[in-house]
Amino acid sequence: MIKKVFSATLFIFSTLTYSFSQNQEQEKWVDSVFNALTIEQRIGQLFMVPVYSGGNEKHFQIIERQIEKNHVGGLIFMQGSPSRQIELTNRFQSTSRVPLLIGMDMEWGAGMRLDSTISFPRQMALGAVENDSLVYAMGAEIAREMKILGVHINFAPVADINTNPDNPVIGVRSFGSNKKQVTSKAIAYMKGLQENGVLSCAKHFPGHGDTHQDSHLTLPKINHDKKRLDTLELYPFKKLIYAGTSAIMTAHVQVPALDSKKNTPATLSPKVINDILRKELKYEGLIITDALNMRAITDHYNNGEAELLALQAGNDILLFSENVPEATGLIKKNLLKKKINKSQFEESVKRVLRAKYKAGLNQWDSLNTENINLKLNRPDTELLRHKLVEKSITVLNNPDALLPISTLDNKTFASLSIGPSGEFTKYLDKYAFFSHYSKGSKDNDILYKQLKNYDVVVVALSDLDKTQGINGITQEMLQLFDKLNNETDLVFCLFDSPYSLKALDGYDHLICAYDNSEYAQKLIPSAIFGGISTNGRIPVNISKNIKFGQGVATRSLNRLTFSIPEGAAMDSRVLKKIDDIAHEAIQDQATPGCQILVARNGKIVFEKSYGYYTYDSMKPVDDYTIYDIASITKVLSTMQALMFLEERGFIDLDKKISVYLPELRGTNKEHMIIRDILTHQAGLWPYLPFWKRTLEDSFLAGRLYKGYPESGFNYQVSEGLFTTEAMQDSLWTWVKGSKLRDKIARKPYDYKYSDMGYYLLKQMIEQIINQPIDEFLQQNFYDPMGLTTLGYLPLCNFPLSRIAPTERDDYFRNTLVYGMVHDQGAALCGGVAGHAGLFSNAIDLAKMMQMHLQDGTYGEVGFFQPGTIERFTQKQYETNRRGIGWDKPAVGEPNGPTSEFASPKTFGHTGFTGTAVWADPEFDLIYVFLSNRIHPDANNSKLIKNNIRTRIQDVIYESIWSYEQRFDSY
Repeated sequence: MIKKVFSATLFIFSTLTYSFSQNQEQEKWVDSVFNALTIEQRIGQLFMVPVYSGGNEKHFQIIERQIEKNHVGGLIFMQGSPSRQIELTNRFQSTSRVPLLIGMDMEWGAGMRLDSTISFPRQMALGAVENDSLVYAMGAEIAREMKILGVHINFAPVADINTNPDNPVIGVRSFGSNKKQVTSKAIAYMKGLQENGVLSCAKHFPGHGDTHQDSHLTLPKINHDKKRLDTLELYPFKKLIYAGTSAIMTAHVQVPALDSKKNTPATLSPKVINDILRKELKYEGLIITDALNMRAITDHYNNGEAELLALQAGNDILLFSENVPEATGLIKKNLLKKKINKSQFEESVKRVLRAKYKAGLNQWDSLNTENINLKLNRPDTELLRHKLVEKSITVLNNPDALLPISTLDNKTFASLSIGPSGEFTKYLDKYAFFSHYSKGSKDNDILYKQLKNYDVVVVALSDLDKTQGINGITQEMLQLFDKLNNETDLVFCLFDSPYSLKALDGYDHLICAYDNSEYAQKLIPSAIFGGISTNGRIPVNISKNIKFGQGVATRSLNRLTFSIPEGAAMDSRVLKKIDDIAHEAIQDQATPGCQILVARNGKIVFEKSYGYYTYDSMKPVDDYTIYDIASITKVLSTMQALMFLEERGFIDLDKKISVYLPELRGTNKEHMIIRDILTHQAGLWPYLPFWKRTLEDSFLAGRLYKGYPESGFNYQVSEGLFTTEAMQDSLWTWVKGSKLRDKIARKPYDYKYSDMGYYLLKQMIEQIINQPIDEFLQQNFYDPMGLTTLGYLPLCNFPLSRIAPTERDDYFRNTLVYGMVHDQGAALCGGVAGHAGLFSNAIDLAKMMQMHLQDGTYGEVGFFQPGTIERFTQKQYETNRRGIGWDKPAVGEPNGPTSEFASPKTFGHTGFTGTAVWADPEFDLIYVFLSNRIHPDANNSKLIKNNIRTRIQDVIYESIWSYEQRFDSY
């Protein structure tokens, strides 16, 4: 026990000794610099002048003259580029005798001032985030960026309590209207900065939150008594002082309760700065004026006068002086006349020097611009931004628990955009089929008639004109909303200031995103449909029905959502290699275009479209493009129905198929076991071109085909070619009588991939369910999951322009196959077959595969019993890689269908048209590749020969390992 006490005492003593030593070194440096300065140089240390890195050489030379002649001690960088700012910092630091203290307004990150950099959400959005550690993380990241840029002090956090909804200058820059909330967030932000080597500056003392005027344009007045100010406006500043904020910025607001002198802003008031901030609150850190070029100052004071008064009031740094030479002369004159307290002046200079020492300026090194964009735009920074947006999403007024929307089938959806909605509508489409409308100049009656019959209408509000109506919500809008509210469920999504919610507080379903960022546009649809949960809380009082802290926690329905690769523990830099492989495939004409999607841990992290529909480069592929997915039909159509029937006991995989199809008795297929058919070892012939039989006899062809639909000819084979019910009978007869492969005596058949079994299986399924398979799948799987493109016969639902063409068939259909199934056998079936016929885009396939990774559930709907999918996707035989219907990796074999890095649990399928879907349960990973590699020639095998699909899958696994290595190295 004695040893422990001694050890602890020694640690405390050594820590105190170290701190004392550090302080000695600091004061030694401060005194040495101070004593070497002339009076003009000491005065210059108090000025911080603006630099526009986007400016011209004349501007930069003016700054250099101010450094050389007026000895200015600091710079505040404004708009420009990161590399230019670093170059200028090196230039100006080299010019200055005493290293310059560099400051910036980076309240929401470098993007607030610099191009090509990241912007975090405004502070009000952060006020909605429950977890302060995320705010700390943002502060730490901003500090990292600032050090790269050579910036030492961030004029943040904003500690103003925004109690006035009409505040034109603070507003969403504040953490909110509750003093404790504002304080906790501000301290978290401050610590994130200071514990990572950057000075913070809390602003705007004594509080700028209850103004309705902008101090950039006029001098606002705050008419509260001292008690109110002391208990509310000053509260965050007191706590920040106690927590150790490096600096405080003063406000250009007049507060008569603190200083009744006419036109005297707090910045210039000795009663506010010296008496309250210095003496009453015992603040010993830097005090910095707000910009002295604002009209709250310039409308009432001449050049130099404000700077003199600010210094006399107790400020240390004079920010954004309009005329440094004149101000310097006036300050010197008053110093010599002893109208400025000498000790106060000297202490101000020393505070500035101490700040420089703390910022490391006693040993300044030049900066470099090498890889500056990569350094400032790290994937981890994007991930933090993504998390902050996601956690800020606030759902209000959800009394009937409509949100998240769980049931998708038998519901119709529409969106109404008022203002620019970016990609919001595109991401709504990823969850359900939407019709989209915009307000524009459309008459209310027209919109009402268009929208009233939808079950759910999602209203997106952004970029509102705050001069109109109630914070941008006009009476005309409200009249439309009121009418629609009587007919349909309205879901309001506000991509703007939360104060606009005031006009909507009587409606049932409100979602606030606080701004119109790209992440908000992606994540709000995810919140609506349960891709993510929400727990944001409104950080301000809005109205009698919407109070501070209000918010409804909504749950995740385990639908796919969207993130960046790092959000799923993948390396985005590695995934970018996919671009090169896709471009290679297109350049080599392995395919005209493609869609590629990667999802992990329930998050889509990569979704891109490449190339064009055809090689003429007329129509680019996009997320809406629909592809013929060929043999993927086997697993996402036939296998879905088979798993459904098997788990309910309607079929036994180890029984003969003739048990369920008596018409096979007496044929060479009578004794085939269903499991053997599904694992491609039943001896079926790989492929039989039944279409050729229909053309061999011209008389038969004339009876089977017509050039247009008419009675009895309702099965469309291609454009201008229709067949009859008799074809289905003939086809079934040919399938039943089809030949088998030669069998080695007394041995079972070996594995040989075949389409033929799926003709048999489809027939069996439809007899058992007594329904066409396409209708069954649509009703039981595709519609309930919100799969808007996956299905047969796409031209029944979509224009031709959305479908990628396949082969130019000059041997059977004599046309470009476009919008109809490529497979000839499936075409003879009218486009609905067990082995081919499905069309889809990438995201619908990802949803299906995600359901399989989630053991048969999606959107809280159970499609299969637990364990069914695992049984079917397991390898069945030692000498056969296949699962039941599903393809698997060829472990230890060259040229397998998957990456060699895929786990043995992986399952999926490929398609002849150049498609692939794979799910790897071990990595919770989905990979989708869609293309029309057979356009215009089905003999084009470059996609396969060049191993395009598998190489892309290799990159996907590489990104997982690369991320793990990166994480381990931190």
